[in-house]
Amino acid sequence: MSPSVTLEPPPRRRLAGLDGVRGLAALYVVVYHVSLRAFPGYPDAGAPFWVGWFSYGQFAVLVFIVLSGFSLALSPARAGWRLDGIAAYARRRARRILPAYWAALAFSLAVAWLVVPQPRSGIPDVMSVLVNGLLVQNIVGAPSPNTAFWSIAVEVQLYILLPVLLLMIRRRGALAMVATVTLVVAAVGIVGPHVDRLDTFVTESAPELAALFAVGIVSAGVVVAGTRRSWPWPWLALVAAAPVFATIAWQGSAWAFDRLYWVDLALAPAIAFLLIGLATGRPAPLLRLLDSRPIHGLGSSSYSLYLTHAPIIAIVYELIVARLLHPGTAAFFVSLAIVLPLTIAFARAFASVFEHGYLQRRRPSPVPVPVPALGRAVPRGGVVAG
Repeated sequence: MSPSVTLEPPPRRRLAGLDGVRGLAALYVVVYHVSLRAFPGYPDAGAPFWVGWFSYGQFAVLVFIVLSGFSLALSPARAGWRLDGIAAYARRRARRILPAYWAALAFSLAVAWLVVPQPRSGIPDVMSVLVNGLLVQNIVGAPSPNTAFWSIAVEVQLYILLPVLLLMIRRRGALAMVATVTLVVAAVGIVGPHVDRLDTFVTESAPELAALFAVGIVSAGVVVAGTRRSWPWPWLALVAAAPVFATIAWQGSAWAFDRLYWVDLALAPAIAFLLIGLATGRPAPLLRLLDSRPIHGLGSSSYSLYLTHAPIIAIVYELIVARLLHPGTAAFFVSLAIVLPLTIAFARAFASVFEHGYLQRRRPSPVPVPVPALGRAVPRGGVVAG
């Protein structure tokens, strides 16, 4: 083959099921925010018992955070826990996160100013625009144009932390890294309630998510190492999750909400074990479900669904449901019947422009690298997983 001929870039390799996990987690957040509107004041609202299982929106955020650490660490784990350059990493993250986020911020501000603001939040002002635009809304207080945005700021801040965590792994090992992060997070959780400013930080920023991010990174190392593929990871996930959910069922939602910091930490191993199981091909029935066309399609626009659903829920509930029904079960199911198809359709259209379309426009052409021994060129970068 002539050296002037280049090969097509290799197909992007992805781990089956992960997009489906993202999609279902985002869908759960939508249902959670609908339940907040239909049952205001829960758990003191006299709502049916089943509402409790829709009231843990932060659990979906836990899945996002562990999955984020897992996905971002797969390539570094294959390369000795090294990134291919801080600048390149920052550009990739910025292209992936910022266009859709800033577009969703503009949409959320327009809805809040022109139609209806977010519940329990004032009308956004100039400070709202600045702190949300700079992704510091979990640190600087301001009326929120979108109640889902707080976790995006936390996740971006964890992206900044990733190179430091990889350096810790190279110098001290993966277990030492995750143990150090978890101990720091636990210390903050213990001291936080006794220090006003630290308590506010714990409430607004959920620092326990740093430990879950670290657990996701270590999980990627387990998958890449491949030495424990035969372990019963799905069963380990079930064993790790069962005591947590059994305790919540026994003690009640109010108990769990008061101890959410520690409940979040307790769920980290279960989420990590599940992701490792999926990455190693088990359980096969769950993988088939997660990779089915509807759920995989939902996952492909899950980021846009997460970013844009809250303003749509506010419009539907305030302008339609609240005018016809009192808060309660009927309002919940009517809201869902309207909100679910509307938010999913909007997210797909939004993603086609601000996620997939933007990334396709900005994705550079592969740079041919000559390989003298073969007399041909191959694209720089190789196969990307995750």
